[in-house]
Amino acid sequence: MPDLFAPYELKALTLKNRVVMPPMCQYAVSRQDGIPNDWHFVHYVSRAVGGTGFIIVEMTGVHPDGRITNQDTGIWSDEHIDAYRRLTDAVHTQGAKIAIQLGHAGRKAQDAEPPVAPSAIPFDAKSKTPRALSAEEITELVEAYREGARRAVEAGFDTVELHGAHGYLIHQFHSPLTNVREDEYGADPFLFGEQVARTVREVLPVEMPLLMRVSAKEYVEGGYDEAYALEFCRRYKAAGVDMFHVSSGGEGPIGSNGGPNAGPAYQVNLAEYIRSGLQVPVIAVGRLESYEEAQSIVTEEKAELVAVGRGMLSDPYWALHAQEALGGVDKANVPKPYERGIWKRK
Repeated sequence: MPDLFAPYELKALTLKNRVVMPPMCQYAVSRQDGIPNDWHFVHYVSRAVGGTGFIIVEMTGVHPDGRITNQDTGIWSDEHIDAYRRLTDAVHTQGAKIAIQLGHAGRKAQDAEPPVAPSAIPFDAKSKTPRALSAEEITELVEAYREGARRAVEAGFDTVELHGAHGYLIHQFHSPLTNVREDEYGADPFLFGEQVARTVREVLPVEMPLLMRVSAKEYVEGGYDEAYALEFCRRYKAAGVDMFHVSSGGEGPIGSNGGPNAGPAYQVNLAEYIRSGLQVPVIAVGRLESYEEAQSIVTEEKAELVAVGRGMLSDPYWALHAQEALGGVDKANVPKPYERGIWKRK
């Protein structure tokens, strides 16, 4: 059986271990131009130094008004490419691979005037009422995803992840709670996500895998369940998605995700459900700070990869510490300047 520190391959993506740093917005673009700065460079490269096999950069806006806030990263212009190239080059020198998550916040874009969405339904009573997108604007946004992916490839990213979870734009289209359109995008709520996936797939190298993050369950009244999620994942797989990063919720207020059951590994069963239902590789995520828990998910073949978010915010060297706790660190995995640290080596 593979373990957490066994290599993994998906098409041309070759990872030294199964540990993933998932996308976590930093809200740190002080110039509001979408260009990652020294904060982002240190944040991501330090996790590569810390032994993480696969890093996924935070949700990056394909349109200026597609960011959650104006302090978020973007990739809507060729002017963004050089800063990302600096980041990908540095991560690669540490033996890690790096992806970028492309997204659009839709009705959850706090600084957009106004935000846009499939339908004019605000996120909550405190949020702005979004403007419903026209069919022409939807086509333009599909093209924005394509151009974002093209720039990502040029910037040296090893793969791309589409954000179809957590109540953002693709999720808003495929959720009955937020899409009440009367056109083709309402009749077929999976159409927008499918078009984005197909369009992005066209500009990626043939052997570069395409990832997608999805919410496999909604937790508010009237929300969809995992069987519904399996159906839209089936469509997205057919459109070119090679791996699903399985999360949940995001359509309701903070705290509704999983309710009282949102403890360690609370979403792993959802990842396993999508994996077995579609025979597709998955990334499990959600309160997986425990080294032993992360290890068991891989050894029990519930998921191919394990994403550790909060744990890596707390500890940039989570992967090395996990390897130490689970049997000892191979000296080859420790950066030479840190060899004098107290590491138990195999």
